[in-house]
Amino acid sequence: MNFLSHYYFDKEVTNCYHILGTVLPDLLKNADKTVIIHPEKLNHPDGRFQSLISGWRKHLDVDRYFHSAEFFKYHSHQLKLALLPALQGSPVKPFFLGHVASELILDNLLLTTGKVTIEGFYDHLNGCDNKVIYEFLMFSGMKNPDIFIRFFDEFKRSRYLGTYSETSQVAYALKRICMRIWQHPFSADQEALLTSIIADYRETMKPDFMSIFNLISNSLEAQYNRPD
Repeated sequence: MNFLSHYYFDKEVTNCYHILGTVLPDLLKNADKTVIIHPEKLNHPDGRFQSLISGWRKHLDVDRYFHSAEFFKYHSHQLKLALLPALQGSPVKPFFLGHVASELILDNLLLTTGKVTIEGFYDHLNGCDNKVIYEFLMFSGMKNPDIFIRFFDEFKRSRYLGTYSETSQVAYALKRICMRIWQHPFSADQEALLTSIIADYRETMKPDFMSIFNLISNSLEAQYNRPD
């Protein structure tokens, strides 16, 4: 799941460090894809560190339930098929595109139906102290947290997730993600076709998109309330 979809499950939480933890694995991958840390295996006496760890663990739980759900398997496959005409001559792998596009469309639908707000999400991130984040990343084994802090400051400044409310920007975000792997993923014509296909498929997903969030919420509740 993408940033706003992860945020959905904890949007009522008031602890900014927990919220940051729920999206930190993906933020780190965007900042430096070579970084591999496993804070979910750690504990720390500082409550802010523990909140980051609890959020990180929640992220892993949500992704596990999402990627094993029939909803994800079905829609990522159908999107892959729908997007094939836009991939003629492109180096982009259809499975990868279907996977990422399904996640971005879910973020778009959460925003456009008012299930989450951009203001709420970024207010939480802005409430976190960079010094605490830096020390947490050092504790977790990251060699140079400055790389992340610079990325994080720009991520908060740009507030680019707000553009996900525009369907055309979903296709643009998809292109930017692909550019991390392929230098020239799409031509202008392919990008235009991507935008059209995603807009159409968004309408296919819209009537039932909350079913995946309800399924994961129920799975999380059952997991966290399970007797030891």
